[in-house]
Amino acid sequence: MIVHFILSGETLESISEEINLENPVYLKEFHNTHCAREDFIQDTLIPGKKLLIPGFNKVREYNSRNDAPFKQPKLNPEIPFNPENLSRIYSVVNKEIYENELERRHAVLTYTVSVKWVRNENGFHIFHLFKNNFSDGQGNMMTDLASESIRSLNPIEVKTDLKGKVLSIELTQQTMDHFERIMERLSDLFPDQYAKMYLEEFERVVKNRNIFNSRMKNDVFIKNYFASVRNSFTNGKSILQQSIGEENTDIILHQNIENPDYDKEIVILQNLATSKNDIEFSAKYSLYPKTRLVKNLDVQYIIFQFGITNSSFFTVTELS
Repeated sequence: MIVHFILSGETLESISEEINLENPVYLKEFHNTHCAREDFIQDTLIPGKKLLIPGFNKVREYNSRNDAPFKQPKLNPEIPFNPENLSRIYSVVNKEIYENELERRHAVLTYTVSVKWVRNENGFHIFHLFKNNFSDGQGNMMTDLASESIRSLNPIEVKTDLKGKVLSIELTQQTMDHFERIMERLSDLFPDQYAKMYLEEFERVVKNRNIFNSRMKNDVFIKNYFASVRNSFTNGKSILQQSIGEENTDIILHQNIENPDYDKEIVILQNLATSKNDIEFSAKYSLYPKTRLVKNLDVQYIIFQFGITNSSFFTVTELS
């Protein structure tokens, strides 16, 4: 038995996690069984008061009962990836905010994405993605150019494994066969010298399969829609890796099921596996309970760096 003096902010749950006790109910039970009457715990912990903590063998005995809430089967679901015949259209909103001591800027981009399962090829899933209806609320020439360039490549072909992990992204053979014509059309639509520089880089990326694949894997829609939400759950949690920000900073996330009583949708919550001083992150995915396919998702993060705050708010909502 260990005598611990309760610190501000501590809870039965947080202390149980520190001592690897799976069910915090037993921490309260152990304390109240062995403590003096004046130290009895009713509901919440009181900073400064004593808490009696069970030793290793007692913790192991409690854990052997295997009755912790997070061990419920519905909080540790198998989430298969069965996209056959998938055909969905999504509305996408991507809002970015840049702040420092002197200024605050923001940008909002909206568009639609059509996701269509095409075929199963040698044990891999092939999807076609169509991006359309771009708007940034400003209508400047460079935004129109970028939007038209992306539309001209439709559909983009995405190849995943059987769990939905993206393996490669490329253009269809039809698009590549007609790419010279596509470039001529874009040059005619946007004859400006700055547009010419953009189109030269656009052409370089498209013609280099490796560069195109790398760039598209970091596309904000693709990396979030095809995120590893189907990783195995253990003790109510699943671990995955994601990247955020312009520099594609890698982060490790924990995800858990919001509510085990899911009938209409499975809601998955994501947060940082370990807290960071320079990053805040949260995400929420809604999946259909039968097909386990994405219905909606909401990702928010903030990166603090060199006196600059970059905030991102990304939402995907199913339209049909």
